[in-house]
This record gives sequence, C-alpha cells and structure tokens, in this order.
Amino acid sequence: MENKVNLTKLSVRSVNSVQKLEQREEVKVPMPVAKRRHEAVLEGIEEGYAEMDLKGCLTFWNKSLRNMIGYSEEELLGLDFRKYMDEDVAAFVYAAYNQTFQTEKPNKAIIYEIIRKDGTSRSVENSISLIKDTQGRRIGFRTVARDITERKRTEENLEKHRNLMQAIFGSVKDAIITLDKDGVAMEANGATNNICGKEPKNIIGNVFGECLTDCNKSCLELLKPPFGKDANVKSYRIECEHKKKPGQVVVATGSPLLDQQGKFNGTVLVIRDITQLDNLQSEMRERHQFQNIIGKSKQMKNLYELMIRLANLETTILITGESGTGKSLAAKAIHYSGNRGLRPIVTVNCSALPEALLESELFGHIRGAFTGAIKDSQGRFEYADQGTILLDEIGDISPRIQLKLLRILEEKEFERIGDSIPIKVNVRIIACTNRDLKEKVKMGEFREDLYYRLKVVEVNMPTLRGRIDDIPLLTNHFCNLFNKKFHKNIEGVSDSVLRAFMNYPWPGNVRELEHSLESAFVLSLGSMIILEDIPSEIISYSKAKTLTPKKETKEEPNTIFETLNKTYWNKAKTARLLGIDRSTLYRKIKIYNISKPQNM
Repeated sequence: MENKVNLTKLSVRSVNSVQKLEQREEVKVPMPVAKRRHEAVLEGIEEGYAEMDLKGCLTFWNKSLRNMIGYSEEELLGLDFRKYMDEDVAAFVYAAYNQTFQTEKPNKAIIYEIIRKDGTSRSVENSISLIKDTQGRRIGFRTVARDITERKRTEENLEKHRNLMQAIFGSVKDAIITLDKDGVAMEANGATNNICGKEPKNIIGNVFGECLTDCNKSCLELLKPPFGKDANVKSYRIECEHKKKPGQVVVATGSPLLDQQGKFNGTVLVIRDITQLDNLQSEMRERHQFQNIIGKSKQMKNLYELMIRLANLETTILITGESGTGKSLAAKAIHYSGNRGLRPIVTVNCSALPEALLESELFGHIRGAFTGAIKDSQGRFEYADQGTILLDEIGDISPRIQLKLLRILEEKEFERIGDSIPIKVNVRIIACTNRDLKEKVKMGEFREDLYYRLKVVEVNMPTLRGRIDDIPLLTNHFCNLFNKKFHKNIEGVSDSVLRAFMNYPWPGNVRELEHSLESAFVLSLGSMIILEDIPSEIISYSKAKTLTPKKETKEEPNTIFETLNKTYWNKAKTARLLGIDRSTLYRKIKIYNISKPQNM
C-alpha cells in the first residue's frame, strides 16, 4: 500500500471463518491457547470488535459486530462496505481510516450511520488503530464500534426539548429569573429588559438585588425566607417606581426551587407587567354608575341589572332605542363588564358605508378580489376574534350582508371576498339600531330569520324625556367633564336653565344634552351657565310652553315631603326636581306645614 488505504472491497470474517480461510490458503498453523482465549473474550463483549487488512476486508470480527450489521457469517465474508452505508458515509469512513494510516495515530469517536441488511439505520461510534507486524510494518486496522442509536436519539430529543423550552422561555412576555440560594441569577429571559430595564446578560451570574438600580426593589421581598418543601408561592402587586418606566405596576410571584428531598435550592421569580390592566381597572372604577352610563332613575336601575346579567352570557344582543340614548355605551358596558372585557370590542357603523365597502370592512378581502385590492386585508370580524363586534345601525344593511351575517351567527365562520377558504372566529355580536326592525321585517326589508337570531335578548334604551329625574345628574356630570376639557371652573347651571332643561323634550336625547352643554361652556363668560348660553331652540320651547300653574292636589304635600327626603332636605335640588322656584317651594312647605324629621 502506497500512503493510502484501499477500501474498495471490505470483507469480514468471524472466528469460525478463520479456520476456513486458513484451510483455503493451505495455512496449517495450530492456534495458540492464548489467542483462543483472546478471541473468546472478544466474543463476550458488548462492543463490536473487528480487524481488517489494508484493503478494508475484515479478517476477524466478534458476535456483537455481526449483530450490529445484521449479516450472516457467510454474507459478511467478502462483503463490500458500501453495502451497509451510503456513498457519502463511505467516503467519510474511508477518510477516517486513511488518516489513521497516514498519521499512525488512533482515530477515536468517529460517528456515522450504517444500513443493516433489513434496511434499518443505526448510529455507531467507531475507534480505529493500526495493526503492525513484528517488523513494525502496517498490515491492517483494528476497530471497536459501539451502537449509539438510542443514545443519539435521546440526545436529539433532549436537544429538541431544550430548544423548545428556550423558545418558550424567550417568547414569554413575563420576566422570568431563576436564582440560586444566594440570590445569584442562573437564568433570565428577554422580557427582563422590557420590565426591569436590564438585559439578561447583565443579570445572569450576578446577585439579582444588585442588578436593580432603577426601581424600589420591592420584588426582593419574595426572596426572603422561609422557604422549603412546605413553602407557599408568594405573590405581590408592586408599584415599581421605575425611573425609566413611570407608573409601572407589576405582579411578582416567587416560587421555591426544591430538590428531590424538598430542600430549598433557589427561587423562580416571575414578574408580569399589569400597568395597562391596572390603568383600565382604575378607569373602570372611576366611571359613575354603571360603566360610563349616567342615571339613577328606576328605568336606568332596571337597565343596569339587565346589563350585569348579560355581561357573561355568550349570546347575541340587540340594543334598540332612539338616536342619542347611549346604545353604543350600553354595548361597551356589557362588553367591558364580562369575560371578554380585556379583549377588543370592534365597532362598525353599518349605515356609513356602501354595500361593497361594508362587505370588505366586515369580512376582509384577498389581493385582486376587486379593483383596488392590492393586498390581502383582514376584516373587522377577524380583528374582533375572542372579543366583541358592535354592529351599529344594523337596520341599514343590504340583503346580501344580512345573509352573510346570518351564516356567521349560525356557523361562526365566513370567507374573505375573493377567497373560498372559511375562517373560523369566536366573536360575540352586539347589534344596535334606532329603526323598528319588526316593521322592516313586515315590509320585506329585513330577513326575519336574521331578526330573531339578533334579538335573542333585546335591550331597550329609555329616552331622556322618559327619565327627566336623571337630567340634573347628567347635567352635573357633563359640567364636570367640560370643566376639565376646557380648563374652566364653572359652578353649574342656573335654576332657570335647569327648568328649561326639565321642560324640553330632548328629541336628540342624552347626546343633545351633552352637545348643548358643550356649546354653553364654549360661549359662557361667567361662573354659571345662564339662559343666554344655551341653544335658542331650548329657550324658545320653554317660552312657548304654557306655564299655567298646576292645580294643587291631595298628593302634592306627600310628593314634596318625599322629594325633600330624597335630597336630604336640600331645597335647591328639591326645587329643581319638582320643576319650581325655591321661593315657591318655601311657600308650599309653609302652607302644608311640612317639617323636617328629627332623624334627618
């Protein structure tokens, strides 16, 4: 052999084949006792052992090697090595043997795949060394092979699991830090940069408490003992007072890391940013009455009770009422009070768009679906998935859109315009209308089946003229709102303005009252809203209305007494509620001899 190994023909031979080969070559040398013992030992080991000549032909192998390859004794003899490995692997193996031949140094831990006779693959780890004769000449190779298929499979599974865990660990939005007994960070994910303002590389290997330089370090309270097998998970709401993240609020949870004996080995610290949620909850707590709906009349109290019952019911709701009664506010109140409150509520004004644009807006489209569709577009139903969609002015939609909405209500799926692939969504539908849908059904303008699918529960919003007792409360609410908006300090409205408000029928309902007061705040130059500040149609209606004095009735003293008790004997509020001047109220109190109860 001239400086390289010839492996074009790889033949192998077992212990029994040695005698056959010696007889064929007419070599009749008795086998020494020591050699037979040596071969017997090799037959008993688990690793595959083999010897081969410089051409790559096996001259000796043990039982383990034969089982590893899966060929019989006769088949192994003279077997080409390419028969049990593919072409690329054969080239790789050739190079490994050639390296051993050239350097005369053992080549260890060579890993490659072999193909057994039954077609299955096995991974082997091979070590190669040279065989020399008594004169030191290179005459062959000695190899020890170990089947590592199961080990490699386990390692691959562990690597996949490790990569998966790292991907999960890195994708979680909560900051996760694992600490040893001394509080030194062993691991930290990328969210620590967003929440704590520290990159993982600046945390790992350091005492966690010393890394926190921009906050009040309140989360370190979770690391205090006692910890052990009976320790409870600790959780705190923390206002971080972070220099770079003002107003940040988090929930920090500390869980003990325990060994198999239940001994404390460290802590897992999980920090979740709840700033937006906390702000939302604060905003919701500040809302007067029920969510952002103002009113204390009997009609409104009944409405609040109904909306509370509907908040967590997964059913379609139809909200009806005149324009300006607060239908969209009621829809949002139901949404934010229920389980979907932290999911989006998407509003679509069905009357503001023509049919083609409304269809695209609701269901989306794919590129090329129509002229101008230059890219795929999601519809409002997709955006509202897991949340709520509010279909405002539902009574104005076309028969084509009505049919598509009916399918969503029945099957919870739809297709984008130009596409045939159905999209499943989990959306709660709330519809609003100021139209008489029942009348539109009779006229054939609205599908009857859709009407009844929408009207599983109907919420009817009362008119403002039907709850005039709420006008003073609403007026006070809007005055506070516009004082903040326009940076003014107006005390409120005069008695004459309030009387005009109480007498006016409010065809535009609460919205009209709001806009009237907003206009008055813009025009007012004093500390009180007076008649000259409010819209002229309200003043004109008040003047035109016959102000003939009401006939006194037997019930009037009781009405005055009950109203006084309701206002805790605030005579100005009582007069406003009764629609009379304070002087008239004082006169009637004296006439009817109405006195304040001793317990008031």
